[in-house]
Amino acid sequence: MDTSLKNPTSVHTQVTDASQDTEASHHEFFENSSIESLTWSDIDVSIKDRKTQGHKLILTSCSGRVERGQVLALMGPSGSGKSTILNILASRTKLSYTGSVHVNRRAISGTSMHDVSAYVQQEDRNLGGLTVAESIRFTSRLANPDMSKQQQAWLNGEVIRALGLEAQRDTIIASPFRNSLSGGQKRRLSLATALVTGPRILFLDEPTSGLDSVASHEVMTFITRFAKQYGIIVIASIHQPSSSTLSLFDLVMLISAGQTCYFGPQAELVSYFSSSCTIPQYCNPAEFLLNLLNTDFCRDDSKERQVELFVTKWSSSQRMRAATHSSVGSFSPIKSARATNVQACYTLLHRNFIKSYRDPLVYGSRLAINIGLALVVGAVWLRLPSTQSSIQPLVNCLFFSSAFMALMAVAYAPAIIEDIRLLEEEYINRLYNPLPFVFANFIIGLIWLFMVALSFSLIVFWLANLSGGIRGVATFTLWLFIDLLAAESMVVFVAALVPQFVTSLARVSFANGLWLAVGGFLVPKSILNSFWRCKSSPTYVFQGLMLNQFRDSTFACEKLPDGQYFCMYASDKAPQGVIAGSAILDAYGYTHRSRVWLWWTLYSLLIIFAHRVLGLTALWWRVRR
Repeated sequence: MDTSLKNPTSVHTQVTDASQDTEASHHEFFENSSIESLTWSDIDVSIKDRKTQGHKLILTSCSGRVERGQVLALMGPSGSGKSTILNILASRTKLSYTGSVHVNRRAISGTSMHDVSAYVQQEDRNLGGLTVAESIRFTSRLANPDMSKQQQAWLNGEVIRALGLEAQRDTIIASPFRNSLSGGQKRRLSLATALVTGPRILFLDEPTSGLDSVASHEVMTFITRFAKQYGIIVIASIHQPSSSTLSLFDLVMLISAGQTCYFGPQAELVSYFSSSCTIPQYCNPAEFLLNLLNTDFCRDDSKERQVELFVTKWSSSQRMRAATHSSVGSFSPIKSARATNVQACYTLLHRNFIKSYRDPLVYGSRLAINIGLALVVGAVWLRLPSTQSSIQPLVNCLFFSSAFMALMAVAYAPAIIEDIRLLEEEYINRLYNPLPFVFANFIIGLIWLFMVALSFSLIVFWLANLSGGIRGVATFTLWLFIDLLAAESMVVFVAALVPQFVTSLARVSFANGLWLAVGGFLVPKSILNSFWRCKSSPTYVFQGLMLNQFRDSTFACEKLPDGQYFCMYASDKAPQGVIAGSAILDAYGYTHRSRVWLWWTLYSLLIIFAHRVLGLTALWWRVRR
């Protein structure tokens, strides 16, 4: 028998030791033991002026240094260059610049910077269909695939508790039907998902934007405490903090019109400017100085001259010369064990599946709309008889069904745009690349789109009295499924090129309108101008639906009073008062050879594949530009 069972004290000691070991290992996970300082020197950034066609400096001689455990506030009026310098330090810009960025006085590449840092954007990019705990858990799985489930659970729980999100652990981030997170809670969630990646340098773009003074203070209090506890370097652009929030920062960098007016300890900020201007005793120093440095609304050049004096004073001061001085240290880029493509695929499949059934904007609303419209279609084309008067209504029904499927695919745009924006964020943070993203998106789409096609087909096929039996239902479902896949693939491609909803809506609608116009229904293929006979998926889908409905069907002709038959379509069965379905296909210019539908299916699948590859290419271009 295990002796520990006889000794409760021994069991308690083992549990305590295990808990202490876990906490120690996670302290090492967060602990910054490799980066002593981040230094930048003489950063100049210029852009092309559209009016003069010359080069315009937007950042001039920007230098500074942040050491281990320090928190720097980048402050300045709107358009002063805060985000520009932040993006340069984080290696997240394509702007050309001169100067240098060093870690421990050694040059660092963009890839190495991404390995050791995390960047939290001003706009919160979280998937609305997930809970707080799920969002953090999936990010942790992508960032730390080698951790056990127990280790990740402990880590995620600690971050949730530290950021005050314990009460919102199971709250949906954003939902039209449930209580969701407030702005401050979403900002803390963005911080949490960044922290579970284990950054040594944390870049924050306007972390208090949209928050009230209390929430801003709480967020910055946690950030500064975390930085001190684990030695993390934190650089945050911030617009106009309250006095209490400003006091939390170790360092302040004041920028106006791209030029540095001050860089140094926050505690010495007021005394430095007091020699040049009078700061009211009970005034917020940040508010006063930002008003002083803002030249956008000045009616004369007095403010600009004053700013020039501040810049000149700073550039000639001893503080400026000491701003970039730090001891030389060693630095070995940390090769973090991020998820492989296979691991990322599995995690993204799990995450996307949860979002797909919980967020109604993804597939749930489309499934409900398709079922509702299927009932409407079935009621309008209710039990059509097998007479020639039903031929045109049947053709109309087939066209309407395929057209509606293609047009409704644009409803997927908001969901995929949300995913793409998160991809951009997580790619920069080295979590995964577009390949597993596209694969997971496609697999989840297969499941839901088949459900949409099947539910629509079962209802319409019976109510409208379409022909073909079980085989006909299966073929009808197959073509609608292909139609949905092709339409959604085009939406993914367009959204990857331009991830804005209105623009994507316009482009997808234009393409759908074009394909439907030349698909063979509005203008029969036999008389369509050869220029417009393009090979599009809607064309093949409509042809496949027509072939499925009419190839083996017959329709009764109208019997005249004299005993003769009037047949709308000429066929070899006309003398018997019957129209063969093949005659209808001939009238539309569609071949009805036995295996032709296989080629149409293959061509449609190739078009779907091409759209997905183009979408993948567009995503690679987007995340790397």
